[in-house]
Amino acid sequence: MKRRDFITLLGGAAASPLTGVASAQQTPTPVIGYLGAGTARSSAYLVSILNQSLSAAGYIEGRNLTIEYRWGRGPI
Repeated sequence: MKRRDFITLLGGAAASPLTGVASAQQTPTPVIGYLGAGTARSSAYLVSILNQSLSAAGYIEGRNLTIEYRWGRGPI
């Protein structure tokens, strides 16, 4: 093996782990916070409308979007 071939092989082997790390990075998933004044049951229709609207825009909960739900107990 010639010296030049060896140096090329060595350089390629050293750079290959770096390309694996760069390609493994993922884009962060968007997170929406939903704060409901009532209970989950009383706001089910609103959540349904929200999911339908997001789906029409190309966002599917659990696939490319996360929704964090928080519920109050209703009127004081």
